[in-house]
Amino acid sequence: MELDQNSSTSMSQSKYSEVAKSHEFKQLLKAKRKFILPMSLFFFCFYIALPLMTSYSKALNTKAIGEVTWAWLFAFAQFIMTWVLCMIYSKKAESFDKMADRVLEKLNKGGEEI
Repeated sequence: MELDQNSSTSMSQSKYSEVAKSHEFKQLLKAKRKFILPMSLFFFCFYIALPLMTSYSKALNTKAIGEVTWAWLFAFAQFIMTWVLCMIYSKKAESFDKMADRVLEKLNKGGEEI
């Protein structure tokens, strides 16, 4: 029983090595990195801007609409931005899933093209 598990593990590791070296898998990782890194940086900068601007600047403390200040509008915009980024990622994830399915198809075919 132990030999079967070891041989199965080494086989799955060798298949993973084949997949990790494949052009399609590298393209998938590159596409995800190209999308996720800028979106994460934007999210972080937008998120951290509110506490920084309210702490070190008076710009957001001015009135925008009636008694509502820019700080309140900025804070509300963060909720909207979070929902928008989630929707954008959900749409983009579909293309990542298709790319991953192509990699898995080639692996299941025996890896002739991997």
